[in-house]
Amino acid sequence: MKRKNVWIGLCLLMCTLCTPRTWAQNNVIDEVVWVVGDEPILKSDIEEAKMNAQYEGRKFDRDPNCEIAEELAIQKLYLNQAKLDSIEVKDHEVLVRLDAMTNRYIQMIGSKEKMVEYFGKPWSQIRAEMRENIRNSIIVQRMQQKIIGDIKVTPAEVRRYFEKLPQDSVPYVPTRVEVEIIANKPKIPQAEIDAVKERLRDFSDRITKGESDFSTLALLYSEDKGSAARGGELGFSSREKFVPAFSQVAFNLRDPKKVSKIVKTEFGYHIIQLIERRGDRINCRHILLRPKVPADRITEATQRLDSIAGEIRADKFTFEKAAMFLSSDEATRNNNGLLPNPRTNTSKFEMQELPQEIASVVKDMKVNEISDAFVRKNQRDGSEDVVIVKLKSRIKGHKAVITEDYQRLKAVVEDKLRDEALDKWIREKQKKTYIRINENGKKCAFKYPGWIK
Repeated sequence: MKRKNVWIGLCLLMCTLCTPRTWAQNNVIDEVVWVVGDEPILKSDIEEAKMNAQYEGRKFDRDPNCEIAEELAIQKLYLNQAKLDSIEVKDHEVLVRLDAMTNRYIQMIGSKEKMVEYFGKPWSQIRAEMRENIRNSIIVQRMQQKIIGDIKVTPAEVRRYFEKLPQDSVPYVPTRVEVEIIANKPKIPQAEIDAVKERLRDFSDRITKGESDFSTLALLYSEDKGSAARGGELGFSSREKFVPAFSQVAFNLRDPKKVSKIVKTEFGYHIIQLIERRGDRINCRHILLRPKVPADRITEATQRLDSIAGEIRADKFTFEKAAMFLSSDEATRNNNGLLPNPRTNTSKFEMQELPQEIASVVKDMKVNEISDAFVRKNQRDGSEDVVIVKLKSRIKGHKAVITEDYQRLKAVVEDKLRDEALDKWIREKQKKTYIRINENGKKCAFKYPGWIK
């Protein structure tokens, strides 16, 4: 269920960074068009936010200038109150988000240099603006959470709400399924592992001798495609961002000219090079190679699971018992093979939530049917195993009913109460806050009329 504007327009706080140089050059002469408390809203703020919204394909219910100006004004109300309430954000929290956001931009655009060119601003200015915007977004979130408080509803309140709701307003629940799996992870031959290590040793030797550049080899050969496009660069990160084996080696590097020993993690085998250290964070690059399961091992695993599926269909034992004693999937083995949905903490999946390989098999299956064996790719580490699946249940799409969909309906009521709490706070805050709007702004049809006094 999509929450209805609980966190109002937070993305607008990032708009100054989302506007390319070509847009900024077209801005009209700047002026203050709103004042909320002691916080001004500039015409350029509205223009940049509007252009960014157009770039993202956002649709407006009202005049974009009016709608965006009101969203910015609401943010100013939150920020103004946060000052009065002494809500603070630690620098560490901002830096963690700043690093994540700049790394994401670099990944999308291609490099730090391209990002500078795209925004038409020096790197230091981009970082400074992003830092302030991120700090404000965290403050707004905390102010909203303080206003909302800890909302709790009882089953009786949920029932009463939906008894009064018109039928055409009752949420529609998409088809959901429960899936059990048995997995067989073929063992990678030691010769394949040795070959991967030998390639990485060769890379290290070439880099150390000056025959090749680390970033060039990463671009050409690293199997971490996200960082490979940036020459293996991972961006400034704290120790906690990486798995322990990687962190232990990366954070012990001191000389940017040296290459680390080979590091084994759940993702494969790495070599690492330090780029720069800033306090308790480092920027490094790596090359990742993954040993491959030979085709004959995949074929063996497929034949074995097809044989197990045949025995289950012949009632020699149950799917659940086979999952418990034969499956290599640790996440499901101790739960009779039942696949967990990490987004909802239940075993029920909407079809688009299932891993793609499983969804394509399950969509045409009948309840209690068992599939033939197929290859599944782990989205986290890129490894492959072979699985068979059983469709345990299928709940067809329907109008929500409290007996089957209580948690979903409870979330709807909680969202409604949150919206009402924020709505009430905004209307009350308007009455107590100094607000000045230019003449053009006074012609707008606002969601909250209290801006004009």
